Amino acid sequence: MPKPDMTPGRVRVAPSLLACQFEKMAEEIVAVKDAGADWLHFDVMDGHFVPNISVGPLGVQAARRAWPDAVLDVHLMIADPDRYLEEFVEAGADILTVHVEAPRHVHRTLQNIRSLGAGVGVTLNPGTSLGALDPVLGEVDMVLVMSVNPGFAGQKFIPGALDRIRTVRRKIEAEGLSVLLEVDGGVKADNAARVREAGAEVLVAGSAVFGAEDYRQAIRDIRGNG
Repeated sequence: MPKPDMTPGRVRVAPSLLACQFEKMAEEIVAVKDAGADWLHFDVMDGHFVPNISVGPLGVQAARRAWPDAVLDVHLMIADPDRYLEEFVEAGADILTVHVEAPRHVHRTLQNIRSLGAGVGVTLNPGTSLGALDPVLGEVDMVLVMSVNPGFAGQKFIPGALDRIRTVRRKIEAEGLSVLLEVDGGVKADNAARVREAGAEVLVAGSAVFGAEDYRQAIRDIRGNG
């Protein structure tokens, strides 16, 4: 499978499958594909790191079958991601994102993802200092800034996340790195322009897409070409 295009510089919309109708997940995936989605965002939760449980590698396999050439952006909100990295890559994950708060040795975890051939992402919760990125920023392909506390779909965007997005953008540019900046949580048409202006290039949207009557228009509005 070819590696995903992680080149910065253009806006991508990644509908979050956490907000889709799971009993019709394959149909929902085809619908957002046809509506112009760039990536698929897949949230994995273990009931320990976050207070919710979702599907694991089998769900990723199902998503891969529904859209064989999709970029599957898999966000691991789990307490011990190292145990499952290989399973998720084998299931079809193109990008694996782990939280700086989760692994005992996050640098080693990121290296392990790289060795498996997947895109390397790192994220942090809204209450975690952005300084936690500094030791690992040069090791990743993408930084995910959470704009809600992770665990549930449909939450409201935390306004203070905009300053955090701008700060991460400055960090990336100051070091001259080719690192994508992703934002997840409460992204909707009415705040997407501010999120993009703050420096985000990958906008994860769950209910804003899957709760819309017109998926195509929702994606265009979030991308900014509506």
